[in-house]
Amino acid sequence: MKTITIEVSDEDAALIEAELPDINRGEANSHGPLDLQKLAAMLIEDVTLAIRRPGSWEGANMSQVLASHGYEL
Repeated sequence: MKTITIEVSDEDAALIEAELPDINRGEANSHGPLDLQKLAAMLIEDVTLAIRRPGSWEGANMSQVLASHGYEL
């Protein structure tokens, strides 16, 4: 397992953390209750799926997000 460190602005972190209680309301989810670290790991997994399994809904959706930012896999 590789550990990485990312930096986000205090404002972005606060906005995301403020929404986590609402995001975590549902019980039918794939990664359990999210915190900022688990959210980032989940999104990185989806980038991996865009490469490994581009036809999966996670991979296809992440490919679209990356393309919207001007990145092509």
